[in-house]
Amino acid sequence: MLLLRQAWFRERCKDHQPDDEIRAIVAETLAEQHRLQQESIDAFVLKAVASVLTSFGIEHDDRKELRADLQHVRRWRKSVEQAQSYTFKAVITVIATGLMGAVLLGVRVVLGK
Repeated sequence: MLLLRQAWFRERCKDHQPDDEIRAIVAETLAEQHRLQQESIDAFVLKAVASVLTSFGIEHDDRKELRADLQHVRRWRKSVEQAQSYTFKAVITVIATGLMGAVLLGVRVVLGK
């Protein structure tokens, strides 16, 4: 009986590739699970970020104000960095000018004697 079933199954599946069909079903199932898992991860992350921002006193409706505040802080930080750069350059220029003046004065004193 078992041999007859196996022979019947082989005859029925000669032109049919069951492995390809199974692989396609498994791939589709895995893709669906991955999509559902990604959606649940996204929802979890969104809730976590919202709760952290709420704990800091930032409500969902304050996003525009928060964005403007962060842009202002960024501009302020860049201007402070630029001012530090200009200050450093000015200090170096003053020191170099002072040294050159001292050397020139020394040369004039030596040559004037």
